Amino acid sequence: MSLNHIRPWRNIYRRKSRQIMVGKVPVGGDAPITVQTMTNTDSGDAKATIEQILRCVDQGADIVRVSAPDQAATRALKEICRESPVPIVADIHFHYKRAIEAAEAGAACLRINPGNIGDAARVREVIKAARDHGCSIRIGVNAGSLERHLLEKYGEPCPDAMIESGMDHIRILQDNDFHEFKISVKASDVFMAAAAYQGLAEATDAPIHLGITEAGGLMSGTIKSAIGLGNLLWMGIGDTIRVSLSADPVEEVKVGYDILKSLGLRHRGVNIISCPSCARQGFDVIKTVETLEQRLSHIKTPMSLSIIGCVVNGPGEALMTDVGFTGGGAGSGMVYLAGKQSHKLSNEQMVEHIVEQVEARAAVIEAEMAQEAAQTEPAQ
Repeated sequence: MSLNHIRPWRNIYRRKSRQIMVGKVPVGGDAPITVQTMTNTDSGDAKATIEQILRCVDQGADIVRVSAPDQAATRALKEICRESPVPIVADIHFHYKRAIEAAEAGAACLRINPGNIGDAARVREVIKAARDHGCSIRIGVNAGSLERHLLEKYGEPCPDAMIESGMDHIRILQDNDFHEFKISVKASDVFMAAAAYQGLAEATDAPIHLGITEAGGLMSGTIKSAIGLGNLLWMGIGDTIRVSLSADPVEEVKVGYDILKSLGLRHRGVNIISCPSCARQGFDVIKTVETLEQRLSHIKTPMSLSIIGCVVNGPGEALMTDVGFTGGGAGSGMVYLAGKQSHKLSNEQMVEHIVEQVEARAAVIEAEMAQEAAQTEPAQ
């Protein structure tokens, strides 16, 4: 449930952008901010790539990008696109013909890097292939692969050079009457990326794909992405995101949703609010939360769960969550349901009981959502 109507300080006013379609997924406009990831299997191995895509989709990936570096990859792409339940973006570098082959294979979007795809004539051929096969295009500007003339002009990669690169290629698409595009201006430096995205947001109404490229490993990359993407999203910038981690792509999806959930922009699954624990804890908070994260990973319904070790903050947090447990000492604690104190429970029974309560509450929420949808559905 949104509380923005009574808590205006929680509002994020998204930048107005055009809406495009990536396959059947809307991006931009008033569409939900989508979460993307990218496979790291051998793209020529359709079976392995499809298996990884399905694992990512199970965690909520809305769109998945697949690199297409050679003809073996674009040949496999036909099966990958056919079997994937979400749109596939073909990632193209250096060889514009791979983009044409990817469009023919059924890719929903072509990601091209202006700095290495070739001259305007080659870009025009890619545009024609995209138009002929119903693909959208992502202009992917990267600080590490800017065009030589821009590096000579600015002396080094910088936000102005990235924005100019992006706008130059927007003009090429528009001059060819192609408007189904989104754009990114990524850098591994958080300050450079943020400045480039802010300038880009003012220069175009195209949907924006957010990312801090090459962010690092699971821990450091998550922190870096949360800072960079979080600040931009807070400013209302961003229509689709990808968290770039040197980790399993499934982890990218999880982190992406956690960033959106922390800002109230997207809700999926159980949002666990838990304390870091201290000497006051009435049970092992850290172990309990770790267990519950695993046990509740199958829940897709947006809901909240508070697991607090003692009564200092526990009751107050529980009043604002769907299900809550607050440690009370003497081997037991208090269960809260829908923000109200419900019953005492022993610590030994806690995990199983909390899982049951969360599943029950999820069923209630799903029923309420279905009823609300039925009431708002226009009469046939």
